[in-house]
Amino acid sequence: MDMIDTTTSVGKGMFSLYQKYDAVRFSGYIQPQFQYATGKGISSYAGGNFPAQVDNRFTLRRGRFRLDYARYDEEHMPVVQFAFQFDGTERGVFIRDFFGRVFENKWDVFSITAGMFARPISYEVNLSSGDRETPERGRMSQILMRTERDIGAMVTFEPRRKNHPLRFFKIDAGLFNGQGLTATSDFDSHKDIITRWAIKPIKLNDRNWRLSAAVSMLYGGMEQFTPYIYRMDVSNGKEVFRVDSSRSNVGKIAPRHYYGADVQFRIPNGKDKGATEIRLEYLEGTQTATASTTETPGTIPVSGGVNAPLYIRRFDGAYLYFMQNLGNPRDLVVLKYDWYDPNKKLKGKEIGEDDRGATGADIRYNTFGVGYVHYFNPNTKVMLYYDMVKNESTSLEGYTSDIDDNVFTCRLQFRF
Repeated sequence: MDMIDTTTSVGKGMFSLYQKYDAVRFSGYIQPQFQYATGKGISSYAGGNFPAQVDNRFTLRRGRFRLDYARYDEEHMPVVQFAFQFDGTERGVFIRDFFGRVFENKWDVFSITAGMFARPISYEVNLSSGDRETPERGRMSQILMRTERDIGAMVTFEPRRKNHPLRFFKIDAGLFNGQGLTATSDFDSHKDIITRWAIKPIKLNDRNWRLSAAVSMLYGGMEQFTPYIYRMDVSNGKEVFRVDSSRSNVGKIAPRHYYGADVQFRIPNGKDKGATEIRLEYLEGTQTATASTTETPGTIPVSGGVNAPLYIRRFDGAYLYFMQNLGNPRDLVVLKYDWYDPNKKLKGKEIGEDDRGATGADIRYNTFGVGYVHYFNPNTKVMLYYDMVKNESTSLEGYTSDIDDNVFTCRLQFRF
């Protein structure tokens, strides 16, 4: 500000402009990458499916630009925040965040957020793609909560004063449409209740070991626009899909209930030597989708011009990260294992037997990833990562053994 002469009309105008817009912040990142798959035209959760005759590709995985605006009171406590973020790639331009947040300033513990923002469930879902140490979130996170965001409103309890006795706690609780950004509007009147109760990183000893943890819940569902509802049941001693075709099913709510817990543990390796970090999360529950997929529907499912039958399945899944710096904070080795079992009632060769009614959507997948990340500076990093994907062997044609669908990713990230 020493460069501005505030005694002139131009200087006064510039100073006024600075005071008005000093709370505006721009940020963003781009992620150009090269990928090689072990098979042409594979279905993949490592950045999307490969075209039919393609086993390698250059893509711009993400191109994010974000604007934040915030105001603070005389005690430097936040009063209001506004955020807008979009993602621009060769596939198009899409809004990712568009929300406002207002803070109460009597106790400095509550805030209310409304608009389009990340669902308050799971550690991985809420970890930014620009900060994550792997190219993509796990298969389960992508299927159940595609694009991570939804439209809704949320109340947060998070003490903002350093001397508050509950300063390590954070509670989010919100009401959301349910479809996420896979839809342009809500297709039923039912809403999802989502909440996460978290302990922020706490110091365990004088060596600065850190632990954080949380429990999450999504309690929602979708309206049944069809009388044909399939559930797992026992018939002749076997688990099979059994249809309930009662007309009274129409208008009822088919469940989407998720329950999970996550833990993060970090051990510093010494001054300027980085750290060892472990992350673990487990999620289980009930998912409603269709015969061919367990992905949360973005619109009313339709098949052959009529509303498609709905399939209700019990699922579970988890991920485990192990990360180790190589003697400095700039070099990092990452090991990750995750699984997603969309139907806990069926295993292996049971899937595909004629009388059970299962499809490829009922197959369990296990993924083991190994990667190396190098941070050139705070604004630039390179990631080398290999995903080894293994599906269970079933009786379904095309899935009687493991599909060759591993993917190698080389990614650069530039951020500002």
